[in-house]
Amino acid sequence: MRIDTVIRRADLGDGRGPIDIGIAGTRIAALEPRLACEAAEVDLGGRLALPGLVDTHIHLDKACLDDRCPCGGALKDAVKSVSDAKRHFTEEDVYARAARVLEMAIAHGTNRMRSHVEVDPRVGLTSLRALHRLKRDYAWAIDLQLCVFPQEGLLDDPGCDAVLVSALDLGADLIGGAPYIDRDSHGQIARIFDLAQERNLDVDLHLDFSLDASSLDVDEVCRQAERRGWGGRTAIGHATKLSALPPERLAAYARRLAGAGVAVTVLPATDLFLMGRDSDHDVPRGVAPAHRLAAAGVTCSAATNNVRNPFTPYGDGSLVRMANLFANVAQVAGETDLAACLDLVTGSAARVMGLPDYAIAVGGPATFVAFDATGRADIVAGIVAPEIGFKDGRQTFLRPPARLTSPAGAAAMQRRDGSTASGA
Repeated sequence: MRIDTVIRRADLGDGRGPIDIGIAGTRIAALEPRLACEAAEVDLGGRLALPGLVDTHIHLDKACLDDRCPCGGALKDAVKSVSDAKRHFTEEDVYARAARVLEMAIAHGTNRMRSHVEVDPRVGLTSLRALHRLKRDYAWAIDLQLCVFPQEGLLDDPGCDAVLVSALDLGADLIGGAPYIDRDSHGQIARIFDLAQERNLDVDLHLDFSLDASSLDVDEVCRQAERRGWGGRTAIGHATKLSALPPERLAAYARRLAGAGVAVTVLPATDLFLMGRDSDHDVPRGVAPAHRLAAAGVTCSAATNNVRNPFTPYGDGSLVRMANLFANVAQVAGETDLAACLDLVTGSAARVMGLPDYAIAVGGPATFVAFDATGRADIVAGIVAPEIGFKDGRQTFLRPPARLTSPAGAAAMQRRDGSTASGA
């Protein structure tokens, strides 16, 4: 058996203790306690290894607009602000901003991602072309899915349908929409499913993005998914109306979603920032209770959504931070519940994206990241950043642990090498 690289002393979190990972080419060839072979070595020193973090919902094309767009308004204000800005987007501009965030995410351990990409008569296919380039250029570090969608309505935006079809012709991994923007939300949902069925694409919709729970489009999405056999191929993002439901109605919708095979992605940073702006006290959180949905059998994930733009004017691409934020919002604690929060950005998120090879296993991809943590719950509780990552057998990033420089340590270093240590 030919082994190119051995990753020594990895903890896979399964109780087996330190395991060596033998890599041949891009695949894992062996998992053994003490692998005997001559190969390049990396010693993880007992660090916890996971297949990587999975971001199921981000907008790379409109990231880092906080220097050109006003931030701090309601949802309609954010949509309007970005609508004005994207009229001036160029491929190079989109690529540069998206690459900045993508590199942040990679350094934080994300190696699978789904980016939603706006296509409409204002921006045309500019952003999609830029992200196609980005997908190719960063394939060494991350697998990127592109979901094309109309942010500003489809039926009520003249010419948008033709642009959306052109985007599908150019190439997309799946199709989405924002039905709440159109007056006929069900009409948009039907049209998106028509195109998805015609092109054999999965569906990922921005849905029910308010706190008015008198009516929800979840019912129509579940109906369409069942009618077209798209269970397991349909996801909805935001679904903040679910946070406004009493327990009995929430339980009913959880059963409906699980039965229809419709996944739910919560976006804690954006939903906290945009929801409840009509309240001047006792402000609602507005984040769908993914932990309760998951307990009822719904496939769920938590994701980044936006980074430094009017929808979310902050962010660093860290999914561990997002899992921790959700744990705070959901008010969960303890090893089991915190580990479940990490699952929202790892295993369960991989299921949302339909990833078949998400595991550290013999024959599988040599793709994983390592944390200096005692377990999954510890990663969430401590917002532990990964220290090293690999994709397809190649190291993709290294984050050395911080070191304190005490006066005694600095003096010893100066005596040893005759220089004075300095740092920012």
